[in-house]
Amino acid sequence: MMAWLTIICGALLVADGLVGYAQQDEGHVSPTALIPAAIGAVLMLCGFLAFNDKMRKHVMHLAAMVGLVGGVGGFMPLIRQYNKNGSFDPKLPSAISGEVMILVCVIFVGLCVKSFIDARKARQAKAASEPA
Repeated sequence: MMAWLTIICGALLVADGLVGYAQQDEGHVSPTALIPAAIGAVLMLCGFLAFNDKMRKHVMHLAAMVGLVGGVGGFMPLIRQYNKNGSFDPKLPSAISGEVMILVCVIFVGLCVKSFIDARKARQAKAASEPA
């Protein structure tokens, strides 16, 4: 379940990065617009690796950490805009890209935490039901 969710969240971030990159002005093209796509690509890779039972636990913890870094990193274009202009316009393409990245990553990390808690409870219930 979480492997597919990781792939979907990664694909959303890749799309966010590509759309953000494509919406830039021709005179000012910044490769930093592709940062959401890079975070998304790492998440997609983690999602595909999570189908391996032996790697799942470690890869999903890595994916959660990448999602956390992505969520925090999504604030950078917003902070940069405020520092540059002294105001904040949430409708600028860079702001929208950052907002989407924050939203996707925060939801993803929240679902990861819930999945980790559920997995721990399931392991504990299984251990309690086995005869000693």
